[in-house]
Amino acid sequence: MAKQKIDGVVEAVRYTPEGQIEWVRAYEWRGAAFSDHVLIRRPDLIARLKAGERFVIGKRITYLGGKFETSHPVQLATHNGAEVITAGTASTDRDRLEGVPLL
Repeated sequence: MAKQKIDGVVEAVRYTPEGQIEWVRAYEWRGAAFSDHVLIRRPDLIARLKAGERFVIGKRITYLGGKFETSHPVQLATHNGAEVITAGTASTDRDRLEGVPLL
């Protein structure tokens, strides 16, 4: 089975006091390699997910620069008319990236 294209790997997250993602720290795929980490604010992440970009949860493998251990895909869902960003197995009524370190 062929690997699916990944547009970015989310490594860390910061939430607002209300439980929404404020921003994520991610690495973006840029042609032949991943970028240095970038901060992506919630509205920009939502727009990119709506545009069909694929982000996954992951962390860099020590000493292997552009290699990552990845897990769950980041998904955009709707709960009671509000957009929520999730990753992992649990359904939720607010943003939740399961297993992602907090900043």
